Amino acid sequence: MASQPDDTKAAKFNSDDSALIRELALLLDETSLTEIEIERAGLRVRVARNISIAASMPANFQQMPSGSHGSAVSVTPAAIADLAKHPGVVPSPMVGTAYWASEPGAKPFIEVGSKVAIGQTLLIIEAMKTMNQIPSTRAGTVTQILVEDGQPVEFGEPLVIIE
Repeated sequence: MASQPDDTKAAKFNSDDSALIRELALLLDETSLTEIEIERAGLRVRVARNISIAASMPANFQQMPSGSHGSAVSVTPAAIADLAKHPGVVPSPMVGTAYWASEPGAKPFIEVGSKVAIGQTLLIIEAMKTMNQIPSTRAGTVTQILVEDGQPVEFGEPLVIIE
């Protein structure tokens, strides 16, 4: 998190800046995110922590889809790396919270086995109080949904597999 300051460009932090950094660090803990970056009034602040995938997931993690979303899929850290390389993977374009439906209690956009078209909404990621629709990048059948409803997601994290 700390780096060597460049004396020629070192910014002087005041107590407001320190409070902002503490607030961002607390937000990281509360949301289980690994990184937050903001810029305002010419000050750019990035707060990050190092977490390995194995440390952030129980070893016996299982996705338990609700309702008729298919059977449970066991996911290990090695499997996540493999899924990220899958040709049908839809990665998260941002950090935020993934939601399966447009509102609580609504029908999910997709289920395992759903046929999807290019551009069809797969799920929503809420980032900074903005709901961002995540479109399908290809036509096909949803074979796996890799995130739970309401789960925090990272940039590049595999969300859905379409074959």
